[in-house]
Amino acid sequence: MHQQYARFHNLSPSQKLICTFVLMTLGMGYMFAMILIWESHAGLDSKPGVSVKDIMIAYRGDAATRLELALRGPMADRIDEGDRAKIIHWIEEGGQEGAYTSTVKPILEERCNFCHNESNPHIPNLTNYDAVKSVAVKSTGVSIGTLVRVSHIHLFGLTFIFTLTGIIFSLTYVKRWMKRILITTPFLAIYLDVGSWWITKVSEPFAYVVIIGGALMGVSFAAQWFISMRHMWLYKPKEDMSSEFF
Repeated sequence: MHQQYARFHNLSPSQKLICTFVLMTLGMGYMFAMILIWESHAGLDSKPGVSVKDIMIAYRGDAATRLELALRGPMADRIDEGDRAKIIHWIEEGGQEGAYTSTVKPILEERCNFCHNESNPHIPNLTNYDAVKSVAVKSTGVSIGTLVRVSHIHLFGLTFIFTLTGIIFSLTYVKRWMKRILITTPFLAIYLDVGSWWITKVSEPFAYVVIIGGALMGVSFAAQWFISMRHMWLYKPKEDMSSEFF
C-alpha cells in the first residue's frame, strides 16, 4: 500500500465517526438550503416550480410589485386565493388609502402581521398604510445591501463547507485527476453563482449562470459526499494501488 499520504485506512474508528457525522450534518444542512431556495424563488412568475424567469425576477425585479410577487410566490400558502386577489386588485387600482383601510388592512392583520410587524428588520413591515404602500411599487429585485449581506454569508459559509468535505474527500481512493476536479469544482461554482447574482441585476441572461453555478455546486457536493461515505466504510483498497490514486 502506498503510504505517502493519509487515506481512510489510516484513520481510527473514532476519526471515521467524526468524518461521518460531519458529512451527515452538512448533508442535512444542504438539503434544507435547497428547500429554502425553492420556497423563496418558486412561483415568482406565477407558475409552479423554479424557473429561469423566477431567478431573473428575484435578482433583477419585475413589472409586478414586491408585495404581489410575495403573494404569488413564497407567501402564496399563507393567504387564500380570494384574499390574495383582493390585495392584488388594490395594488392594480393604485393602492388608495381608503381601500387599504376597508379591504387590505383587515386581511394583513389576520394573515400577515404576526411576522410582518417591525420585529425583524429583514422582513417588510405591513402594519400601516405607508409601509404597505412602499412594497406595493414595482419590484427591483434584491437590494444592493441584501446582496452584500447574502454574498458575504455564502462566501464564508460555503468555503467552510467545501473545505471540510474536500479534506474528507481527499482521503478517498479515486484517481488523483478526478479528485482534483471534484475538489476544485465547488469553489469555481461559488464564484459563478455569487458573481452572477450581481450581474443578473443588470443583465438577465446571467440568470442561467446562477442556475449552472448552483447545479455544479450541488453535483460536486453530492459526489464528494457519496464517494467519501462509500470509501470510508464499504470500500477495501487493493494492496498494489499505483501512485495515480494518491
